[in-house]
Amino acid sequence: MKAGDLFDLTGRVALVTGASSGLGAHFAELLAENGAKVVLVARRADRLEALRRKIESAGGQAIAAEADVLDREAMKRAFDAAETAFGTVTILINNAGVTHADRAVEMSEEVWRRVTGTNLDAVLYWAQEAARRMLLAKKQGAIVNIASVLGYGVSKGVAAYAVAKAGVIQLTRALALELAFKGVRVNAIAPGFITTEINSEYLAGKGAEMTRHIPVGRLGETRDLDGALLLLASDASRFMAGTTIVVDGGQMLALPGA
Repeated sequence: MKAGDLFDLTGRVALVTGASSGLGAHFAELLAENGAKVVLVARRADRLEALRRKIESAGGQAIAAEADVLDREAMKRAFDAAETAFGTVTILINNAGVTHADRAVEMSEEVWRRVTGTNLDAVLYWAQEAARRMLLAKKQGAIVNIASVLGYGVSKGVAAYAVAKAGVIQLTRALALELAFKGVRVNAIAPGFITTEINSEYLAGKGAEMTRHIPVGRLGETRDLDGALLLLASDASRFMAGTTIVVDGGQMLALPGA
């Protein structure tokens, strides 16, 4: 089989959370370029609309669904909109996330709940909804959760984020165990430091120091995740379930606590 056929997503319906910028926007474009009809989900409606137009101008198909990932009614409306426009969602990219910079003993309850809620609770909610609808429609599909290397080894000042991402890795395993035999495969990607719109200013200042701890000698780019995402979203990974693929340039090899 040719590689293009192996990773082809023609006829699939993909929903991407956190699609208004960064990795989410990149993932949405990548999925559309490889044949999927894409549902763009985030809170910033103007950003979603701009991305929708960009995808369609490139020959793809997309709709925008404004939603906070912690709003379960908005979540249901997003899946309903997907089904009205394209049919059952058979690829879910659980990408939405937030970070923080708070030392553990000084971190407020509000920060803890916001970070763990968005990065972990919402992953469960959207996976549940996607899986329920796939099973009801008797469709097979793939759920790809976006974790982090900080789910394996911690750094100072990101306790809530690291705990949530460790939870995503374990949740991926738990969901896969229950859903794989029903035809819904659940896997995850754990990126290292990837330069995006959100963190570019921070990494510009810290990048040289960070690069010394990355064996390949550079920070990651969004395109460095393309192979892992297409693998897990397509039938190329049809015998994979509960796996987390680390894409970090070897960073985790030297990560304290890993």
